[in-house]
Amino acid sequence: MSQEQVFDLTTHTVRDLNQALHGLNGATSGPDFKVLNAQGDHALAVGIDAPVKVEIDGHVGYYCAGMNKHASVTIHGNAGTGLAENIMSGVVRLKGNASQAAAATGRGGLVIIEGDASARCGISMKGVDIVVQGSVGHMSAFMAQRGRLVVCGNAGAALGDSLYEAEIYVRGTVADLGADCEAKEMTPEHLAALDELLKRAEMPYPASEFRRYGSARKLYHFNIDNADAY
Repeated sequence: MSQEQVFDLTTHTVRDLNQALHGLNGATSGPDFKVLNAQGDHALAVGIDAPVKVEIDGHVGYYCAGMNKHASVTIHGNAGTGLAENIMSGVVRLKGNASQAAAATGRGGLVIIEGDASARCGISMKGVDIVVQGSVGHMSAFMAQRGRLVVCGNAGAALGDSLYEAEIYVRGTVADLGADCEAKEMTPEHLAALDELLKRAEMPYPASEFRRYGSARKLYHFNIDNADAY
């Protein structure tokens, strides 16, 4: 493995960084990447398809680590809209707060937000695991299809609106549940799986402190009796 590659965004461009990362796509290994002086730059470290480690110092803009596959990306700052959008695999860890639509449409992998996440966290998620140490805003997990959203703080209004088969776990309070989202039993199997996920995310909370939410499965097909819920 070659030496760590350092990209200082006061002298390098975002394109320089992303081209270097894309040059490794399909590889089985690669160097570690260190990105310095990020100042709200958009589309940093997007489209990676290699098992590399990327560490970003500073705040990032829109769509950081979007479409990630295999890589481990750590951001020492806050993130704008669409963090890790459409993540396929790998790990994205944000040390600060995330704006809206974090991990939207994510199909796999793990996204860890050590601060708070704004509205629509995990919107239309399709298999990703999301762990938020703080709280999430309104409409989080809207139309979520598969995967797990774990909120160690509180959840805003309309949690899990129009939910499919994704699972939601909340440690704090829930402002209210969206259409077709309801409280579910926390079985021993769910406790064990959640405990394992919390350990992977390095969260210091026992699974027993969380409540589970899921789909009531009343909106899969149109029914005139449920028209008011659409």
